[in-house]
Formats: sequence, C-alpha cells, structure tokens
Amino acid sequence: MSGNETGRIIAIASGKGGVGKTWLSISLAQALAEAGQRVLLVDADFGLANIDVQLGLPPGPDLGEVLAGRSGLGQAVRRHAAGFDLLPGRSGCGSLAGLGGAAAGQVGALLRGAAARWEVVLLDCGAGIDPAVRGLAALADTLLVVATEEPTSLTDAYAVLKLHRRDRPGGDQRVVVNLAADRAAGEHVWRSLDTACGRFLGAGVALAGIVRRDARVPEAIRRQMPLLTRHPMAASAEDVRSLAAGLNAISSGARN
Repeated sequence: MSGNETGRIIAIASGKGGVGKTWLSISLAQALAEAGQRVLLVDADFGLANIDVQLGLPPGPDLGEVLAGRSGLGQAVRRHAAGFDLLPGRSGCGSLAGLGGAAAGQVGALLRGAAARWEVVLLDCGAGIDPAVRGLAALADTLLVVATEEPTSLTDAYAVLKLHRRDRPGGDQRVVVNLAADRAAGEHVWRSLDTACGRFLGAGVALAGIVRRDARVPEAIRRQMPLLTRHPMAASAEDVRSLAAGLNAISSGARN
C-alpha cells in the first residue's frame, strides 16, 4: 500500500451457524495471502471464537485483552505459517458479546488502525443478527454473507442482508454459497437470495463465489490445518482461490 491508501475491511457473516463460516474465513485469508496480499484475520465471533482451535494454536493474548488495554495489538497478533496474520478472539466473553457503545467504538478504532497496516482485514463475525454482528458488518467495506442450500440458511441469510441495508445503506454486500453440491446448485441458492432481495428490498445481491462440498474440508479441520496447506489441489481450494481473485479485482477497481 502507498502512504495514502488504507486496507479493505471484509466482514464474513451468516444468519445461522454450521455453514462453514470460520473455515471459509481461514481459507480465504490464506488464499488472499497466496495472491500477495498482507492479510490480518480477526476472530470477531465474540461469543464462540474458535479460529485458534481450528488452527491448533496455543493460548495467548487475544482481542479481549487488546480491548481491555492489557495487551497491544502487536503482542496479540500471531503470524501463521500459511502466510497471514491472526488476531485470536476469546470464546464465551460476555462483555464483548454484548458490545456496548464504548466497546464498539474501540473495535472500530482498532479496525481502522489495522487497515492502515494490512491490505486486507478479514473479520470472522459470529452467526446471527445481534447488535455486535450488525455493528461489525456496518464497519466493513464489504460484507460477505455465507449461505448454504438449507432453507433455514437462506431465510437467515436474507435477514442479515436486509438488516445490513438498514445499517449501512448502499454498502457493498455479496453472497458466498458454501457446501454446494455443484456450481449449478450454488447458483440456484444465490438466485433465490437475489430474487428475494430484488423483490422485497428494491435491489438484488451480487454473487461473490461458490464453494463446492468437499470431503477433504472436514479432514483438514480435524487435522487443525488450513485446507490450502493440507489439500492445495482440492476442488474447494480452487473455489476459494477464485473467490479471493474476485475480491482482489473488486478492490483494485475501487482504487482505480
């Protein structure tokens, strides 16, 4: 980045749990790093932070300690062998899950400071539509909403998109379809959301990418290894790299 540029903040959210949001956040961070971006992945799931568990990292300073003033950002951020930096969260931290006005302001200041140091700041938000999640989504330059073929995932993803448009009118929001049986099935999920948004919210929603269901994903998670390290040639790894390339193109276009 040149001295007058700031990085892009991308929030990754979902209406419901179990859609692979955290795995996608980790994989996308690695794919963006592979593409030459300086990436900070922030575990911003204030209720159930678990990126450090998925990556097999030992306990250490985390986001909660940074916000409490007990640790600096530099001490809490860890470098992962996959090429990206990580700011772990704290699972079950009620004070962060509630995220009052003062804490929200702290998080916003922290993210703006991080965007001055990293080219991409990825936020793995909690599932649902509580005020903390909505606040983080509104702070981001781009919101990625993860959905699957399950009907409940579709209805909950629509709720996230609807509320984000209230919180940040005109904000950039896009859909990522995960666990798709194939590309056609993924496009069907996206078109369902796009049609609903167009009909009831006045404008459709863009498709950021489709990630196909892949048995190697749960295997990599059990090994506590990033997928692109464990299975770099997997179909799902190809899909995540395509998603990263599309986000890089959006970022480049915004700066030109």
